Amino acid sequence: MPFPKAIDYHKPGRPEVPNGFGAFYVLISSSYLFSIHFLGSFFGLGSPDVVKGALPLAACVLFGGFLGLLDDWMDLRWRYKALTPLLASLPLVALRQGHPVMATYIFGRIDFRAFGLPGLLLYYAIIIPTIVTVTTNTVNQLGGLNGLETLCPLMVMVALAAVAPEMAVLLLVPMAVLAVLAVLNFTGRVFVGNVGSFSFGITLAAFAIIANREQALLVGILPYIINSSMILLNHFIWRRMPSLSMTPEGLLYSEHRRSLQTLFCYRRPTSERALVLRIVAVFVASSALAIIITYLG
Repeated sequence: MPFPKAIDYHKPGRPEVPNGFGAFYVLISSSYLFSIHFLGSFFGLGSPDVVKGALPLAACVLFGGFLGLLDDWMDLRWRYKALTPLLASLPLVALRQGHPVMATYIFGRIDFRAFGLPGLLLYYAIIIPTIVTVTTNTVNQLGGLNGLETLCPLMVMVALAAVAPEMAVLLLVPMAVLAVLAVLNFTGRVFVGNVGSFSFGITLAAFAIIANREQALLVGILPYIINSSMILLNHFIWRRMPSLSMTPEGLLYSEHRRSLQTLFCYRRPTSERALVLRIVAVFVASSALAIIITYLG
């Protein structure tokens, strides 16, 4: 059965490209994570923390994939799409994943256990769902150009694996699959769809929570947060959305600055690949900064 096709609006002639290849990421990654849990539970292979974290991470990937697939099918309105990641945080909350001690830049190290049941409820019922929802939505908002939806989360995923080497085995296959999809996506052969972007974002958030690397996640996804902030501010204050235009030669440009994409090609015609690589370079910098801060902190 062929994959549904979507129009590549930023290519001359607007060719149709197979869409929804993020489903391969969901199936392969979740199968790998379930295998880790199975081998650890029945044969004692792997560290207890890795085995314990594999199950909720697999559940989150499946949740994210299903919600993204639902969006691909139904084209959910943005207000509903923004809230759907709350459902994907349920495995983390139900299985009490993460360590309820969080290092913050403003308030220092906070131990939520010191506040008793209210503190634990705050961590598991509010903070974890917020991290998952914000991360997933910001990842989902940066797309539309070949390679953006795959290369950017790959950079952050590599950084998270680097700052949590004892848990990095959980990301080995997800990173490998994402790298293959990134090559295919960057060259314009496939789109990953919302099924891909949702599951990528939830993987980042869930792994950071399981490995207790929320600070590294925050630094790594700063470009995502900046992009989403620009889009939302323009939408809610001036009721304007970002858009790209194309020259007869196929170069992209913009007459406004309402997102990272429009910022980098503001009144400067740029090829799609060059524009994508500039944005990816920002993620390389933020991911490297996340690694440096983690090991120097």
